[in-house]
Amino acid sequence: MRNVKVGLVQMSCTADVDHNVEKAIAKVREAAAQGAQIVCLQELFKSLYFCDVEDHANFNLGEAIPGPTTDQFGELAKELGVVIIASLFEKRAPGLYHNTTAVLDADGRYLGKYRKMHIPDDPGYYEKFYFTPGDLGYKVFETKFGKLGVLICWDQWYPEAARITSLMGAEILFYPTAIGWDTHEQDPAVNLEQYNAWQTIQRSHSVANGVYVVSVNRVGREADQQFWGGSFISNPFGSLMYLASHDREEVKVVELDLDKTEYYRTTWPYLRDRRIDSYQPITKRLIDE
Repeated sequence: MRNVKVGLVQMSCTADVDHNVEKAIAKVREAAAQGAQIVCLQELFKSLYFCDVEDHANFNLGEAIPGPTTDQFGELAKELGVVIIASLFEKRAPGLYHNTTAVLDADGRYLGKYRKMHIPDDPGYYEKFYFTPGDLGYKVFETKFGKLGVLICWDQWYPEAARITSLMGAEILFYPTAIGWDTHEQDPAVNLEQYNAWQTIQRSHSVANGVYVVSVNRVGREADQQFWGGSFISNPFGSLMYLASHDREEVKVVELDLDKTEYYRTTWPYLRDRRIDSYQPITKRLIDE
């Protein structure tokens, strides 16, 4: 059996970057003490979610990848013998920034990075002001404990991203995330509907691709956003293996049986029956002629 223990770190953040980093390190240690072999941190864990406003001062949060933070977490990964998935604000060059996740292997090696492909621009999520769309394509990282696919937040709404990453050999899809409710929304039914849509689309990626999905969100109030937590893991049939609270910091370790992918993919053989000869129209923006 190829079992792997995955750790999720759901936490709140403050304006103090050093404090956030120290908290993240402590929680990675906590996950490792519980037996985690792979630990995933939430999107942009070093700071508040600054994309709620368009402010040039926030570009000061950008950093090189690889750089000091990947060095720091690489040393931590080596010390603990765990893989760390770390979401960071990448400064690629003056005026060129990305929303990027770095992967550090269990021996501390920097394996590479994934740059967020889908960039939102909505009230409270003005990411196009800060981030250039990813240009590295979809990525799979061969780690000590398995092949990991990493996507980021807004990517989670796109089945194409999950499909391509799965076809590249990912055994687990990780989604570092920062999403929440608008505190001005007074209707609890709207909030519930939004959260359910977020969870449902990602569970569907598990089903369609026969893979585990690990989604790690933040919690806490930041400006007009109430980050809804609700981090979860779904198995290759979309069943929930773990569901976090909406209002608490949590560190959770869940054991996944990677050999079960064969069972799920032969029980419902979607990959076998794909009609790849018929999918060319998907590359059009809209099929209107």
